[in-house]
Amino acid sequence: MFADHTLLRHLCLIQRHAFSARPSTSFLRYRRRIHQRSVMSDPTCTNKSNLTTAQEERRWNRMSIQMQNFHNHFKLEFNALYEMADGSFNKRGLSLGLYLRQAEQLQRQLTLHHTIEERHIFPILAKRMPSFRNDEAHIKSHHGIHEGLDKLAQLLHKWKVEPSAYSPQEMRESLDSWREVLFKHLDEEVNDLSGENMKKYWTLEEMDILPM
Repeated sequence: MFADHTLLRHLCLIQRHAFSARPSTSFLRYRRRIHQRSVMSDPTCTNKSNLTTAQEERRWNRMSIQMQNFHNHFKLEFNALYEMADGSFNKRGLSLGLYLRQAEQLQRQLTLHHTIEERHIFPILAKRMPSFRNDEAHIKSHHGIHEGLDKLAQLLHKWKVEPSAYSPQEMRESLDSWREVLFKHLDEEVNDLSGENMKKYWTLEEMDILPM
């Protein structure tokens, strides 16, 4: 009983001192180390911390993940068109007409995708991110891509009117002429929208309301 009473008095004195006196720097460092150890040793705290970090990273990377999904689709479609250009589209159950229609579909999708970016997304990003401004890399890449798309459109029209004029060599040469600028742009855009890069220009709360 005496031992318990003495311990209680001792704890009360410590508590009174803690509220009446400012802790020393060394004590604060000691208390911080103890807290860090307790957090690290508590699996619940660690799991919650890891979960919060993962959720925040998903928010930071939201735009790049969504853009990556679009871009992966474009790459797959482009590569499929290139591979089947030699006439092997027949082996996959496609006629020349359907193959040309698939090429037209990629052309329309890329045009729509870039139109949306340039009208609704890039102007907002460009306020803080130089690479999205009108005279910078991404817009210039769009111009290069659409030069290739315009030439492709002319070929597609010619072959639809005169299917016997279809040339695998011409088709692949056309695709080759803008492959590099397309694939480089698709990768660079996703990289510029990555969470790691976006942290340089935006807050996490702003990331949640940026359009995509």
